Amino acid sequence: MAKKNYEKLAKEIVRYIGGSENVNSLVHCATRLRFKVKNTQNVDKKKLEQLEGVITVLDSGGQIQVVIGQHVADVYDTIFEVTDLKKENPSDAEESGEKKNLLNTFMDTISGIFAPVLGVMSGAGMLKALLILCTTFGWLKADMGTYRILYAAADGVFTFIPVFLAYTAAKKFRANEFVAVGVAAALLYPDLTAAYSAGEALTFLKIPVVLVSYTSSVIPIVISVYALSKLEKGLKKIVPTVCKTFLTPLLSLAIMVPATYLVIGPIADTVGKALASGYTGLVGLNPIIAGGLLGLIWPAAVMFGVHWGFVPIVMNNIAEYGRDTLFTITGPNNMAQAGATLGVFLKTKDKSVKELAGPAALSAVLAGITEPAIYGVTLRFKRPFFIGAVFSGIAGAIVAAAGTGAPTLLGTSILTLPGYIGVGFVGFLIACAIAYFGSAIVTYFFGYSDDMLPKKEEKKEEPQEIIPAKDEALLAPVSGKIIPLSEVRDEAFAGGILGQGAAVIPENGEICAPCDGVISVMYPTGHAVGIKSDIGAEILIHVGMDTVTLNGSCFDVKVKAGDHVKAGQLLVRADIEGIKKEGLDITTPVIVANTADYMQIKTVAEESVKSGEVLLNCVSK
Repeated sequence: MAKKNYEKLAKEIVRYIGGSENVNSLVHCATRLRFKVKNTQNVDKKKLEQLEGVITVLDSGGQIQVVIGQHVADVYDTIFEVTDLKKENPSDAEESGEKKNLLNTFMDTISGIFAPVLGVMSGAGMLKALLILCTTFGWLKADMGTYRILYAAADGVFTFIPVFLAYTAAKKFRANEFVAVGVAAALLYPDLTAAYSAGEALTFLKIPVVLVSYTSSVIPIVISVYALSKLEKGLKKIVPTVCKTFLTPLLSLAIMVPATYLVIGPIADTVGKALASGYTGLVGLNPIIAGGLLGLIWPAAVMFGVHWGFVPIVMNNIAEYGRDTLFTITGPNNMAQAGATLGVFLKTKDKSVKELAGPAALSAVLAGITEPAIYGVTLRFKRPFFIGAVFSGIAGAIVAAAGTGAPTLLGTSILTLPGYIGVGFVGFLIACAIAYFGSAIVTYFFGYSDDMLPKKEEKKEEPQEIIPAKDEALLAPVSGKIIPLSEVRDEAFAGGILGQGAAVIPENGEICAPCDGVISVMYPTGHAVGIKSDIGAEILIHVGMDTVTLNGSCFDVKVKAGDHVKAGQLLVRADIEGIKKEGLDITTPVIVANTADYMQIKTVAEESVKSGEVLLNCVSK
């Protein structure tokens, strides 16, 4: 997809996600946008899936996940450029009032902490793999300055990963990000790291300290930051406002760093060792069966977006043993799904399928990004997906039997193969080859035919009756001064992104219906209401700017979605003075969302208007 098309896609994604008002937060991983929304009922999943550029949409882990593929970062950036969403959104899913089960809460927490750093970890892992390749072929030596600097760039990310996770965990748990980073820095402080290496005995206030290694660790800092978030909430209640700026961080650091060294760190280290030994023990019971089962179920884990929930185990394995086998066992799945997609590409004669399958197969085998292949091709036709899963299981059994491991976090692709050089490398190559070529061959002969495509019915085109939009006059929902939309201090409204119309600076808080119609959307916060008129206009009234942050405190809602209202009927009573006291702009845009159905949206009133007077004329084409 060309860059120029991202703007349209970004606008439509936000529109069908329920509008920016329905979004608590947005992050992205390697292939998907991860929305946390206030109300899932406002999400039009069907229309999202129909957008060109969207592979599929998942409701998983407490998130609405819009799978984009390799262009996800560009779409993500464009969303913030063309909508009123803010990257630094203080809202959180807990405020939505939706209840989550334990699994969703866990997956949401894991993805919220690890998803933002997966990109840099994957990049660093690939750099490590390339350095291994360079040393294997003698292009670089380990004592060369070039190698050492590049290795620092790669390994530094993993060595100091507690610092990265401290920041993301603080964002997730709503703790002070920089205090959290300060705690992580204390855990990696050279003097205490050296004390651990030397086996030195330390005490804190005469209490013995059990020193453990925090380098490359993940569990201690996550638990510590969670505890920090609870501590800060308590401190904010008792610390005088005049000294909160310095006293709260002072007390937080003075309490949390010793607490982590004395209690949290040793306990988390014990848990980490137990997880590592437990995983190793399970695989060790019967590597072939364990590897086969892991490989077999892995495509389903990727399909539901829960595969990244295993990252803490992988990172813990690397910290404890210096290598990981979990992602190594499941790695050939990438090759299996790539091979199955290649089989479809070679077999199909349908142009649209070829255009989708070719790039998807290439991205899977070269970059290890399988979502386009899975959602766009193999899962679509089902049989290739299951063929890939079977060969993923076979390959997993081979890798487990060979004892292959990786010293860092790696996705499996052609580019990362050097990262697996070591014990079991030959077995890993064989497993990847079997997964790739086996899936491709079996899919080509038995897994796909163009008969699986929906039948194109040849039907006589009958002229469809086009119902043109009708002229309509819309009344002012509130009395006040009129300003053009272009003067509204919000890019989405000012640029006409959401539609044409006018804005009113209200004299009072009586927000009334501009026409006879049905309430299409009534936000629980009361700051915005959508109406579909009986004649056909779709109107959005947005009371003030950024008033969603008030969480309904200045709004008394009088109607609900689905209600039929008459022109002039009271919809919302807003506390205009209260909104002003909060430092927010009270400018109220009145826009016609289906502007494209009309030739012109004309503002009738000039400088001011009274509630119930004609504000806009919608002129039909």
